[in-house]
Amino acid sequence: MDGTTHRYHPGERAVQGRTGQQERAAHVGRSIGDVIPPVAARFLAERRTLVLGAADRAGRLWATLLDGPAGFLRAADAHTLTVAARPTAGDPLAEALARGTEVGTLALDPAGRRRMRVNGGAVPDGRGGLVVTAAQVYANCPKYIQRRSPLDAPGRPGTATAGTSLTLPQQLAAATADTFFIATAGPDGTVDASHRGGNPGFLTVHGPDRLSWPEYPGNTMFMTLGNLELNPAAGLLLPDWETGAALLLTGRARVDWSDPAAPVVEYTVTGTVQLGRATALTWTEPEYSPVNPAAGPPAA
Repeated sequence: MDGTTHRYHPGERAVQGRTGQQERAAHVGRSIGDVIPPVAARFLAERRTLVLGAADRAGRLWATLLDGPAGFLRAADAHTLTVAARPTAGDPLAEALARGTEVGTLALDPAGRRRMRVNGGAVPDGRGGLVVTAAQVYANCPKYIQRRSPLDAPGRPGTATAGTSLTLPQQLAAATADTFFIATAGPDGTVDASHRGGNPGFLTVHGPDRLSWPEYPGNTMFMTLGNLELNPAAGLLLPDWETGAALLLTGRARVDWSDPAAPVVEYTVTGTVQLGRATALTWTEPEYSPVNPAAGPPAA
């Protein structure tokens, strides 16, 4: 990294103060820079999927999944990530990424329980891909990542079905999920994509348009919760690890701080897109993270 200490925005600082993590967050923030170091470039080049968050034309936030062979992600230089993929037709971010927009990206290695984020401005490269100019680059800890290995799978139909609330099968998929991804936006328009994991049942379904989940202890930076402090818009991505499909949600999130040591995020769904083929990969059965808390019974 370039050694520059990350400057937290007011929402992040408010959450750090509420949880008593200001000192720890200031220390961890030193790891955030705008340079893709060689070790990060190698990590990116080995990945076959990329989670990407952005806003659509209407300003709604979504998170989606891009994929390709190893090498489809490449650090062209210390400040530039190239992505040899864009969303297919029917993906709610296809239009926005064809024009150029702010994005948050997360490269995940489930098999090695490793992840890193590259956030910045993305523009089309004229060849069906993207060029991301890095504004934030940093790695995350291995907490709550379920170990999985990728498998190549036969092609699936590239269908996309939109809705305004969760169907019963989608509710079941959410209620049994062990992983999802969340896109949020900061006050300056920057976008962040983050990972959430736990034992099946950690994501609670309260109805066709209401979800909630506990916020487990993390890196103390509180980028997601800090963004939600100022902007409730959020997009969720729930991968189907068995088939390569994915469920994309957009909506609004509210954080319940009744217990500052154990906040709970309450999510209202306002739009859904079911992608029949989000990736050409399927994955092996999960080995759950040893630090996953036991998922409690659904809340009333």
